Amino acid sequence: MTIVSEVDAELSRGLEQAAAALQGRRIAVLTGAGISTDSGIPDYRGQGAPTRAPMTADQYLSNESARRRYWVGSHLGWQAFASAAPNGGHRALSELESRGLVTGVVTQNVDGLHVGAGSRRVVELHGTMRRVFCTKCGQVFDRRDLARRVEADNPWITVPENVPLGPDGDVLPESTAGFVVPECSVCRGMLKPDVVFFGEFIPAEKFREAEQLVHSSDALIIAGSSLVVNSGIRLLERARRRKLPIIIVNRGATRGDARATVKLNAGTTEVLAALAQRLSVLS
Repeated sequence: MTIVSEVDAELSRGLEQAAAALQGRRIAVLTGAGISTDSGIPDYRGQGAPTRAPMTADQYLSNESARRRYWVGSHLGWQAFASAAPNGGHRALSELESRGLVTGVVTQNVDGLHVGAGSRRVVELHGTMRRVFCTKCGQVFDRRDLARRVEADNPWITVPENVPLGPDGDVLPESTAGFVVPECSVCRGMLKPDVVFFGEFIPAEKFREAEQLVHSSDALIIAGSSLVVNSGIRLLERARRRKLPIIIVNRGATRGDARATVKLNAGTTEVLAALAQRLSVLS
């Protein structure tokens, strides 16, 4: 009980320090996979994360077998991924934005949960699983419509029960035999989810939008990101060079801890909800 009390006291002090550092400031927010774990979507690096490697862009574009495996697994996991609901962390950020305290959210996630929670200015650095596009003609498709087409072309496929969902909304398929890979209904070209695969670069205009959001703000919250991806570190550096308060919320160490004004080693849902409450009192 003493250890729990000490942890609670440490977190409470950290929350007060963070709220004081953020008071009266316009806050930009960067989020990673850790903010969505409470919505049932695992991350790549946290406790219990899958050990398998993610699909790379080269594998997807050049290997028909890998592409088929991706679409089977992605389709099997789509229903659970698409039905995930925003949690208290997403809602807290949306509430802070509606109060004019948060300028917007830059997210490394492709799950669309910030949009679902009502956040209006969301920069999806790595794209979104809600859309699919043709690599040949550029036609864009709604993923829900494509899922219905996949089911019509593969009526035998069934979603397995109690299979762990991957960070990108997929599961490991037992077999890909006989699966009809969806193609563009306009030109029969190769379809690709509108996400940045491993090995691809974030579109320059998307990163500029994220930089502008940080530049127009007076503080930065980083929530649920280990900052292993370089884009996150680059945004942190933009804030550090302007001597902005930087609050990091993450279970476990991150690459930016030494540069944080306050580091809160706790879950994003509880911390963001608590910060929203404190900032509403102070504003």
